[in-house]
Amino acid sequence: MPTSYTAKIPDAKGFIAYTPDEDAVWRDLIARQWPNVQRLAARPYLEGLALLDMPKTRVPQCPDISDRLRELTGWRVEPVPALISFGRFFAMLADRCFPAASFIRSRKDFDYIEEPDIFHEVFGHTPLLTDPRFAGFSQAIGAAGLKAAKEDYAWLIRLYWFTIEFGLTVEAGKIKALGSGLASSPTELLWSVGMGDGQPERRPFDVIDILRTPYRIDIHQPVYFVLDRLDDLFDAAHRDLLADVATARAMGLHAPKYPPKQKSA
Repeated sequence: MPTSYTAKIPDAKGFIAYTPDEDAVWRDLIARQWPNVQRLAARPYLEGLALLDMPKTRVPQCPDISDRLRELTGWRVEPVPALISFGRFFAMLADRCFPAASFIRSRKDFDYIEEPDIFHEVFGHTPLLTDPRFAGFSQAIGAAGLKAAKEDYAWLIRLYWFTIEFGLTVEAGKIKALGSGLASSPTELLWSVGMGDGQPERRPFDVIDILRTPYRIDIHQPVYFVLDRLDDLFDAAHRDLLADVATARAMGLHAPKYPPKQKSA
């Protein structure tokens, strides 16, 4: 996917020199998103957010986040260019390393950015990595990816997409946002829990159903999967995920719930 952003290069100690304008974008994103996640995000995410105690007025630095994660779950965060290959992504997860795009969005992409930026990576992803159960699930996805054939990558990644990225769960009878893509999106967070215009489809968590469900990265999801029990997700880490992929491939993809992407002229 083409990008208009340039990766920020860390120094020898892993720190990046963000500009005052970039720090201001982070500050304003936090100010806008903080009250919404406090109301609408799931408890494990909020507990992780509190444990990290990340700065609110400047872009956090990966070495600082890594120091805290190592204490809690043995994970670390490493700056990378915007989008990396599935193969590299799986390898990093298997090594308990989360790849973080190093740039932050511009003002024109403040409400929605198609590709991941440092706000999505750090504010969205790292809180769940403070929890050994979610960290273990992510590592299991990475380990399965290391064993997968390249043609299976796009199938396996759907289990990560519809849970860690865009999963929902139920707390006290209410739908709560669990995924990082929801926590970091001012608009999709509201849409996913039913506070926007219209209603997305919500399905019960089912590994095979998830693996058969196509998605697009450039729109709000038309379909979400809801975990009634978080243990169902953690149990999935112990499944033979490549056997599940083989089952899903044999059954075939569901028809997309979204329109085809328009080709640019």
